[in-house]
Amino acid sequence: MRTARFVLDPAFTVGEVDPRLFGSFVEHLGRCVYTGVFEPDHPTADADGLRTDVLELVRELGVTAVRYPGGNFVSGYDWEDSVGPAEERPRRLDLAWRSTETNRFGIGEFIGFVRKIGPRAEPMMAVNLGTRGVAEALALLEYANHPSGTARSEQRIAHGDKAPFGIRLWCLGNEMDGPWQTGHKSAEEYGRLAAETARAMRQIEPGLELVACGSSGQGMATFAAWEATVLAETYDLVDHISLHAYYEETDGDRDSFLASAVDTESFIENVVATCDHVGARLKSEKKINLSFDEWNVWYQSRPNPHPVEDWQEAPRLLEDVYTVTDAVVLGSLLIALLRHADRVAVACLAQLVNVIAPIMTEPGGPAWRQTTFHPFAQASAHGRGRVLDVRVDSPTYATRKYGEVDLLHATAVRAEDGSVTVFAVNRGRTEPLPLEVALGRTGLTAVVEHSALADADPDAVNSRHDQERVTPHPVEGTTLRDGTLSTVLEPLSWNVIRLA
Repeated sequence: MRTARFVLDPAFTVGEVDPRLFGSFVEHLGRCVYTGVFEPDHPTADADGLRTDVLELVRELGVTAVRYPGGNFVSGYDWEDSVGPAEERPRRLDLAWRSTETNRFGIGEFIGFVRKIGPRAEPMMAVNLGTRGVAEALALLEYANHPSGTARSEQRIAHGDKAPFGIRLWCLGNEMDGPWQTGHKSAEEYGRLAAETARAMRQIEPGLELVACGSSGQGMATFAAWEATVLAETYDLVDHISLHAYYEETDGDRDSFLASAVDTESFIENVVATCDHVGARLKSEKKINLSFDEWNVWYQSRPNPHPVEDWQEAPRLLEDVYTVTDAVVLGSLLIALLRHADRVAVACLAQLVNVIAPIMTEPGGPAWRQTTFHPFAQASAHGRGRVLDVRVDSPTYATRKYGEVDLLHATAVRAEDGSVTVFAVNRGRTEPLPLEVALGRTGLTAVVEHSALADADPDAVNSRHDQERVTPHPVEGTTLRDGTLSTVLEPLSWNVIRLA
C-alpha cells in the first residue's frame, strides 16, 4: 500500500473553531425527551426530573449548543403550551411524528437542562414559522429574554424563572423547503416571513444571532435556488443559513457510505458559493456563515423494529443502533466540518439521546454510549483551536457514488499552547494505511497519544448488555522523528493523534 502524506505548517490555516461546532439537538421526537433526558421516576432523576446518568454522559460528550424543540416538531408547536405548572399544560397532537405531546417538559425545563450541562453549553431556540409567525416569535422572545416589567417577562417570573433565559441563537423555522413540513412554504413566502420575523426580533434585541432555513439537503430540487431567494430577502438580517444532511449505507454499498463526507464537503462549499454570490449581488461586505444544525448517520430506509401506533406518547422512533462502520463515518463527517471551520460556525449532531443518538437509555434502566459517542467526544475535547490547512496526498479507491476517493480523510487543529491534534480516517476496509506527516515549523517534538476506534468486526455495536464492546484503544508504534510523524492507520478506523 502506498503511503499517505500531508504537511502541517502553522502559517497555513483554515480558521478558528467555533465551540458551537460541537452542538447537538433535542427534539420532541420519540424518546429523546421523555425517558431520554427527562424521566422524573428514574432512580437517578434529580429534583427537576432530569436523568443525572444522562447528564453525566452529555457532559462527557462535550456538547456545546443544544438546538430545541425541533426539527419538524417546531412547525406545529405552540410554545405557550410548555410553560406554567406542568399539571395544567395541555396535551396536543404532534402532526410531525403523529404522537401525543404532554408538554410536561417545556422551555423552562429545557433551559434548566442546558444550564446543568455546564457553562460551555448554550441554548439554540427554534421559532415556529410553519403554523405561526412574527407575533408568536416576539412573544416567545419577550418571555425568554426580557428581564421584567412586561406581561410576558412577568409571566416567566411567575412560573419560577426569575432570571432571563438569555437565548442568543435562534432558528427562524425548520426545513421550510420540505413538502413534509407543516406549513411548508415557497422560497419567496418563507424569505419574506423570515425577514419580517428577523427584523421584528432585532427591534427587541439587536444582538441576536439568527439562522435562516436553507435547503433540507443538497438533493432537494430547489437546492441553491432556495438559498439564493431566501438570502435575497434576509441577507442583512440574519447571520447564518442552515444545512441538514443524513447518510446511510444502502444496497450494500459500504465503500460509498464510507465516503459520505465527500458529499458533506461539497454541500458546504456549494452553500458558501451561493451565499457569497448573493452577497456580491447586494454589494455587501458581510459574510453569511453556516449552521449545519442537523447531521448524522440515519438509516431512514430501514423499517422500525418497534411496534408503534398513531398518537402514542414518546414511542420508540428512529432508535438506530450504530456500528463501528457508522462511528468511522461520523468521525469523517466531523473532519469535514472542521475542514470548513472558516464558515461553519454552528453544527448540531441530530440527535442527543435515543433518537439517532450517541447516547441510549432504557426507561427505569441504564444509559450507555453508542459507538458514535466516541469520535464526537474526542473531537470536542481536542478539536478546539485553529484548523490547519491539510492537503492530503493519498492513495484512492473506487466508489459507486463519488468516483475515486482518497483513502485518507484528515484534518489537524492547533491549540493555543501550540500542541496539535490530528484527526484521521482510513476509509479502506481491509488494508492498513501508512501515514507520514511533515511537521515543518510546528515545533512539535513528541507523540502524546494515538488512539483508534476500529474493530475486527466492522458491524460490532454497544448494547445495554455489552456497553463497552466498542471503545477507542491505544495505538503503539506511532513515532515522531526528525520532524516527521510516522504511523499506520488500521483498516476502517477513526484516529486521534495528539502531538506536543
